[in-house]
Amino acid sequence: MPKKYKDFREMLHKEKPEICIVATPDHWHPLAMIEAVKAGAHVYVEKPISHTVREGRAMVKAAREAGRVVQVGTHRRISPHNVSGREFIRSGKVGKIGMVRAFVLYAGSGPEKPRKNVEPPKGLDWDLWCGPAPVRPYNGQPGGIHPRGFRQYLDYANGTLGDWGIHWLDQIRWILDLKYPKTVHSVGGRPIKGKPVLTKEEQTTDAPDHQIATFQFDDLNVTWEHRQFGGNNAEKGESVGCYFYGDRGTFHMGWKSGWTFYPSNPKEAVITEKAQLNAPDDQNIKELWADFLQCIKTGARPVSDIEEGHLSTAMSLLGMLSMKLGRSVVWDGEKEECVGDPEANKHLERPYRAPWVYPKV
Repeated sequence: MPKKYKDFREMLHKEKPEICIVATPDHWHPLAMIEAVKAGAHVYVEKPISHTVREGRAMVKAAREAGRVVQVGTHRRISPHNVSGREFIRSGKVGKIGMVRAFVLYAGSGPEKPRKNVEPPKGLDWDLWCGPAPVRPYNGQPGGIHPRGFRQYLDYANGTLGDWGIHWLDQIRWILDLKYPKTVHSVGGRPIKGKPVLTKEEQTTDAPDHQIATFQFDDLNVTWEHRQFGGNNAEKGESVGCYFYGDRGTFHMGWKSGWTFYPSNPKEAVITEKAQLNAPDDQNIKELWADFLQCIKTGARPVSDIEEGHLSTAMSLLGMLSMKLGRSVVWDGEKEECVGDPEANKHLERPYRAPWVYPKV
């Protein structure tokens, strides 16, 4: 049986591990990864890598200074059908890509009912779990903050755009060799789930139940759309993935459905490739880990290197920032700041709760 530690810092100091897995809630990813590489470990960190943009840049800096390999859990970069789909698009068979639409569209259960705040389970240090983030009351399951519901609580994550969005925005960046957008605009809300509730007695989630974000590149527009109501039975049942719209047809990169190319010419045949996914969770994390271990041996950059994870995470976070501000932001990707917008730049980081210290670049 492995030893158990309450504080990861003690574990790093005493065990000096060669490899660390950071699979905490999002708000803990930066400090845990940074401490791990400083302790000499190579790190596999789950996506999104950070809760705010400047945490992500600090993570990249720490990895480079320590000379450690840091792989991000964007496993679709190595899944067989995603790789072959990328090759298909880059071969020019879809033509010139003018627009990409990424989406996650699931049906929901209507208005959200508040859950009662309760005492944390015995053995859970709730103050430490909240760590550098604000402390909210603990609430019960299902749908409560811990262990899996945290993604819909904005103190600890960034909703569906921060969770699912990074996978598909990362696919778009990877396939089309994009770096960062120039402008970002997003709207969203909770017309179905209802207004968020947070009192001493009860609470709901506070992430949007739907959101639309537009990312403008030099000659390409990328849109993100998610819904937690309505599903998507109207579009061949495709509920997840991204559509690449080219002048020769439309290409859908999916998950369990693999990929499909729909030619603009109706006389041409539809082309499909099935997904190759590993049990039990229909992912390809095994292959991502093989790449991670090989890069530790060779010193090469992994397929989902921390820099790539940061750039893709930042897209999601900028979408959330625009939605919160209620307006567009102009992004200088080289300087990693919003152009002429001090108010927006304040949202690129957030105050940490003492005694935790925000990682600075």
